[in-house]
Amino acid sequence: MPVLHTIGSVRRLCFALLAAALLLGAPGAAAADEPGWTAEPAAGSAAAARPSFYLAGPAGTVLEDRVALTNTSDREHTVTLRGADAYNTAGGAFAVRPVQESAGAGSWISFGAAATVKIPPRTRAVVPFTVTLPPAALPGDHPAAVVATEDGREVGVRVDLRVGGPTLAALTVEDVSVRGKGARAVVAYTLVNRGNVALAPELALRAEGLFGEVPGRTVRALPVELLPGQRVSLTEPWPGAPVLDDVDLTLTVTAPGAAPATATASARFVPRGIAARTGAGLLGLGGVTAAALLLVRNRRSRREPAAYEEPVPAGNRAPEHELTGASR
Repeated sequence: MPVLHTIGSVRRLCFALLAAALLLGAPGAAAADEPGWTAEPAAGSAAAARPSFYLAGPAGTVLEDRVALTNTSDREHTVTLRGADAYNTAGGAFAVRPVQESAGAGSWISFGAAATVKIPPRTRAVVPFTVTLPPAALPGDHPAAVVATEDGREVGVRVDLRVGGPTLAALTVEDVSVRGKGARAVVAYTLVNRGNVALAPELALRAEGLFGEVPGRTVRALPVELLPGQRVSLTEPWPGAPVLDDVDLTLTVTAPGAAPATATASARFVPRGIAARTGAGLLGLGGVTAAALLLVRNRRSRREPAAYEEPVPAGNRAPEHELTGASR
């Protein structure tokens, strides 16, 4: 019995050691799956963190900045750097274009011989780069990005470039329509940046019905940044949409430095049940009206003599001859 007890204890101890090894090994496996490196703008002279790059200058000049690559893992990483064109998605997310599509501001960014960087474990590498603004570059904002790549993983750091010269803030709102009914009603519309600077638009919705003003939406900032030339389709919830009304909508969009842009649309709200009953009632009323008109017409035709049946006075009547078939 003591021997069996000892064997059982050893088995339990081995099982506990195996479970502990598995638990301790799990974080190491998770860490191995992590990227192990980051890319961000290098801190400036004030050592303040920057969420993105901002570079500005007249056309024909060369601008300089630095990107910081930090290896947080225990192995060496080899990261490739390049410039790319950038844009905002419809949902407002920052995105970069593939290499074959980067022929704009992204091509102005150069890393020279430092395009490929080996980063030792637990090390931070600061890599300089230049931005050459072409002499013929148009004034205004030009979105771009610094892209770091390793083994299929790609990290884009935003670069806001502004070429000196006249700037124009202009936008339009188009294709306004109402979708849905009741609490699910939304106003669909399209915003277009027709200027050469990025815009942060604000929206206001005004509605006028048959019985006066309908609750719309007060001025609020939209969660989107419009880059020069960008067109984005959006929807605005309209919880105050009426149940039964004929409404004229006015959509007004503003942005700092730009003239207000307005667009109008009409919407008719009729509950489905009422519409069906109203249609049936109109059909029934039309049938009754037609039957009444027919009845009046028939009665009138029986009362009034025809125009060719004028009565002839008795003294002017011609003598009536009886035809018997006999000849004289």
